[in-house]
Amino acid sequence: MIAAQLLAYYFTELKDDQVKKIDKYLYSMRFSDETLLDITKRFRRELASGLGSDTNATASLKMLPTFVRSIPDGTEKGDFIALDLGGSNFRILRVKVSHEKKQTVQMESEVYDTPEDIIHGSGTRLFDHVAECLGDFMEKHDIKDKRLPVGFTFSFPCQQSKLDEGYLITWTKRFKASGVEGMDVVQLLNKAIEKRGDYEADIMAVVNDTVGTMMTCGFDDQRCEVGIIIGTGTNACYMEELRHIDLVEGDEGRMCVNTEWGAFGDDGRLEDLRTEFDREIDRGSLNPGNQLFEKMVSGMYMGELVRLILVKMAREGLLFEGRITPELLTKGTIETKHVSAIEKSKEGLTKANDILSRLGVEPSAEDCVAVQHVCAIVSHRSANLVAAALAGILMRLKENKGVTRLRTTVGIDGSLYKMHPQYARRLHKTVRRLVPDCDVRFLLSESGSGKGAAMVTAVAYRLADQTRQIVKTLSEFRLTTEQLLEVKKRMRIEIQNGLSKSTQDAATVKMLPTFVRRTPDGSENGDFLALDLGGTNFRVLLVKIRSGKKRSVEMHNKIYAIPLEVMQGTGEELFDHIVHCISDFLDYMGMKNARLPLGFTFSFPCRQTSLDAGILVTWTKGFKATDCEGEDVVGLLREAIKRREEFDLDVVAIVNDTVGTMMTCAYEEPTCEVGLIAGTGSNACYMEEMKNIEMVEGDEGRMCVNMEWGAFGDNGCLDDFRTEYDHTVDELSLNPGKQRYEKMCSGMYLGEIVRNILIDMTKKGFLFRGQISETLKTRGIFETKFLSQIESDRLALLQVRSILQHLGLDSTCDDSIIVKEVCGTVSRRAAQLCGAGMAAVVDKIRENRGLEHLNITVGVDGTLYKLHPHFSLIMHQTVCELAPQCTVNFLLSEDGSGKGAALITAVGCRLREELNSK
Repeated sequence: MIAAQLLAYYFTELKDDQVKKIDKYLYSMRFSDETLLDITKRFRRELASGLGSDTNATASLKMLPTFVRSIPDGTEKGDFIALDLGGSNFRILRVKVSHEKKQTVQMESEVYDTPEDIIHGSGTRLFDHVAECLGDFMEKHDIKDKRLPVGFTFSFPCQQSKLDEGYLITWTKRFKASGVEGMDVVQLLNKAIEKRGDYEADIMAVVNDTVGTMMTCGFDDQRCEVGIIIGTGTNACYMEELRHIDLVEGDEGRMCVNTEWGAFGDDGRLEDLRTEFDREIDRGSLNPGNQLFEKMVSGMYMGELVRLILVKMAREGLLFEGRITPELLTKGTIETKHVSAIEKSKEGLTKANDILSRLGVEPSAEDCVAVQHVCAIVSHRSANLVAAALAGILMRLKENKGVTRLRTTVGIDGSLYKMHPQYARRLHKTVRRLVPDCDVRFLLSESGSGKGAAMVTAVAYRLADQTRQIVKTLSEFRLTTEQLLEVKKRMRIEIQNGLSKSTQDAATVKMLPTFVRRTPDGSENGDFLALDLGGTNFRVLLVKIRSGKKRSVEMHNKIYAIPLEVMQGTGEELFDHIVHCISDFLDYMGMKNARLPLGFTFSFPCRQTSLDAGILVTWTKGFKATDCEGEDVVGLLREAIKRREEFDLDVVAIVNDTVGTMMTCAYEEPTCEVGLIAGTGSNACYMEEMKNIEMVEGDEGRMCVNMEWGAFGDNGCLDDFRTEYDHTVDELSLNPGKQRYEKMCSGMYLGEIVRNILIDMTKKGFLFRGQISETLKTRGIFETKFLSQIESDRLALLQVRSILQHLGLDSTCDDSIIVKEVCGTVSRRAAQLCGAGMAAVVDKIRENRGLEHLNITVGVDGTLYKLHPHFSLIMHQTVCELAPQCTVNFLLSEDGSGKGAALITAVGCRLREELNSK
């Protein structure tokens, strides 16, 4: 009968009147969106304080690093045990993750009681109890003989410095076992297991229940990067960028941070929002002044908040006609489950009547409506406060990712969220209002924190195995000082073979004489033409060199493309194209009638017989023009000029770009006697004593030798340093078996080495979820410029991911870390190998001159050296380490192949004049 009356009453104006009265009375518990956004702002400030090393100690949000660095990626597999200790029940699970057609999880679990005397006894007794329960579980499941990986959900605040340790900061939730605070709970459990001696367990991870929730949901949805518990207590965790977590070393990747947000406001930051009822709850709690946010929102305190409000309203005659009973005054008589029951839309008023009647207050229908509204205000405030704090985390994630719209998943668990009829809907609604630029999916954790601990362990297991295999794969690229000294020694042997007449034919490092006998002395003067052919572009330059007090070099140039069909056509077509470009340039400069001296930078291996004669040994860099190899390229150029019959030029010198680089730097720095190119290709030259160059007559003075060191190792002398990836890159190149040293250390090939390693790692399931994309199969897609970008210290992993996405590789944060490591390892080896070669050169010069110590400058050019963030530094360090008796300065060349060619021509003209005047 009363139910019918109540329902009829529900729709009367009196109800509205009563609701308004309550709204007015509890005005301070109702928040506008403006207030909620202000709370979000305060929360974000606290969050930042908790992450900072200087501010963490005084921050209310402790932002504890969990050392969980990765969410499940769908490739986890294995047999795991999970322990879940966090309340009066202790749960043990066996979790089997398998990969048949798709990833599946099988779980078996047992619940063990944790008696009060153990919760309040000694720590030793508590962990002996846990070890005993684990032993019983293993016995029942017949796995005592297996050493299975164990994940330990320990739902109390812990300080961690690695995944498999957790120092208890303080007990919560009625636990008070002595001798545990400040101790590593993993160590305590291990001791208890060892003491028994009847089984072994490998505890790989200790996690908080909030982290367990995130990981459980992360298994089902890989976008999940936030975990929230709203139950008896409340807490949240999320994946933070490692570079923002001051308490942990390193800045690569992400790590899950346990916010311990229940303590938000413990520093007084929420004082203006707390009501007299909140203060009374706090005064009567076990931990006054602590966990103030938790006391405003969690299930442990919600029923009590409602009871205190009802007592005050009754005292003021606003409820129950002023009746106050001993039951109403008794702490704990209204529980959160009662609040949930009263707020049910259909039978809520009936439930209110039943609950209040048990308290002896003889409620009227009006009282029931009022109490229902009190419950709604208290629970709605809780949902709003949680939404405001969660909005702070979501804004942080959005900012970290640098996206205009965040798409993410929040894993969520807890009795209040699950059981309360309106809570979830209110929370979702408020979050969407506060962060309209975030698409948030809320995913309910089905199997709680136990499965999550197993997932953390499974991920840890996967990562440990992955790390082992990655280290093994990359170990061949990590060269020791002894190995580098061996490379240096072998380079010295090959240098000698190239210089000696008896071994020169068979030598791989050809040590080609360039007939450049001097470096510039500053007296060079005149206008010179320079040609620069060394890749798909061809340059023509006019270089005006002025001597005297105001030495200067003025340059004008034009770039022309060389089409593929010309590169790979006939020699006549190639040189006709070159002369056509020269003709166009002379027209452009208005200099068709002048017979200018010309220097021809020809960046291919040539055997020179004089300064202006060079026989092409072999094409490289994709050139294949016929009838050129074995021919004098200066002769081919002169013939093409004759065929055109438009202009005449005085070809003074054929120049290698490496020599041009040395000459350019020598013009600025007289101690420069070595040239190095570390770019698309790799080569070196240096001033050798004439007496050592057996291929050229005469013993007086010095001559620059073009080493053509890219071919070092073509005789197999580097085979013990070459990896399977080097072999693959070589086999698929245009010139298999040739330029092996260059293929290990030049820009043209580093990206290909990286791409082959990434394919192998993807096949093994370490990268891109085991999916080899079409892009990754494409040769040449991974350009060396991407290595330089990926390895840049200024680049966050987010930008690394966007580079990989630009390449069509859908990568996770973990993928980006691995790719960055692979790039770093490959380019480091390249720099070290290049450094070992250079150490051999400078030591040879020192010994040539019979010096105890040599001071020398190396002129350097090349994109790899100039643009890669670490190449130059690693190379310098290697030279310094391997040639300790040499002080080597490196000077960056400004246009060696253009200005350098002109300088060689100028020096050639000067020497020619000197000879003629004798």
